[in-house]
Amino acid sequence: MTKHFSTMEHDVWLPYRFALGPAFYKWFEGLKEEKIWGTKCPKCGKVLVPARSFCPDCNADMDEWVEVAQEGEIVAWVQANRPFYGAPVEPPFIAALIRLDGTACNFLHLVGGLDGGDAEAAKAKVRRGSRVKAVWADEKKGHMLDLKYFQPV
Repeated sequence: MTKHFSTMEHDVWLPYRFALGPAFYKWFEGLKEEKIWGTKCPKCGKVLVPARSFCPDCNADMDEWVEVAQEGEIVAWVQANRPFYGAPVEPPFIAALIRLDGTACNFLHLVGGLDGGDAEAAKAKVRRGSRVKAVWADEKKGHMLDLKYFQPV
C-alpha cells in the first residue's frame, strides 16, 4: 500500500482570553484572600470545588457559597519528570487529586514541600489517604497558583 500523505512537526501557539463568569470570578477572588470557595447544591447538598454555577448531578442552580476547609486527603497522585506544554511549573513536580474536607468532588492541584525529583521520598509522604494542607503564594494575582501547593501534614 502506498502512503499518500506526509507528516510535518510544527509548534502551534494560540493565545486566547476568556471571560471567567460569576462562579470562577468569585473563586479566583477568594484565592487572592487565601480562601477556598465552593458552591452547595440546594437539592443534594453536595459542595463542589472549584465552585460551579449548577450541580452536574441534579442540574440545580448553585448559588449558595461556602468557604471550605484548606485541608483534605490525596485521592490519587502522579509525578511529572519531563516538561510538557501547559505544565503549571517546571518539572519535576507532583500533582494530585485532593478531596478537601467537607466537599463532594476531587480537586487537581500541586503537592509541594517535597523534593519532586526523589520518587522514593515522595512515595513515603505522598500516597492515597495522605493528609495535606494549603500553602499560599506570597504575591496573589487572582490565579490558580495563588494557592501555591498542598503540603503533606
